[in-house]
Amino acid sequence: MSPEHNAADVVFAQGMLPHHTQAIAMSAEASTRAASQEVKDLAARIDQEQGPEIEQMNQMLDAWGAPRPQPGSTSMPGMPGMPGMPGMPTSAMPMPGMMSEAQMQQLASRSGPAFDRMFLQMMIEHHTGAVQMAQTEQAQGLNPQAKELAAAIVADQQREITEMQNLLTRV
Repeated sequence: MSPEHNAADVVFAQGMLPHHTQAIAMSAEASTRAASQEVKDLAARIDQEQGPEIEQMNQMLDAWGAPRPQPGSTSMPGMPGMPGMPGMPTSAMPMPGMMSEAQMQQLASRSGPAFDRMFLQMMIEHHTGAVQMAQTEQAQGLNPQAKELAAAIVADQQREITEMQNLLTRV
């Protein structure tokens, strides 16, 4: 694990951790609520891919002496809002693609084909946000392992977005 890093690397790992944790929570719902076996298989794959990535990001933060994000965090660390802009929070900016607590509860209340459609729509949005965050890391990060992880996230999640868009036409 390379110790070299910059602020973009830390923001990437601290932001992607709660993002991945939420994707795993969404995927866990699919095992009992989804109607489509394809949706269940996709959710299981997301869970299997993102678990090891979470461990890798925690190891990076530990190696860099950076704090791990608080459980339940949904905003980008160290990214203040735009003071003076109407409607913009003055604390942290929401992370791209993160679902609100209300959206998560709505998903948990669905089952069958209605769950499948909502899960796919939400996960497409969620993955799109993760791709944006990973592309920022690729452009601004310094740590080679973090940049490599970001490249893998972009490739995996863009592939899954295409798969989910195709699945949406069938569920």
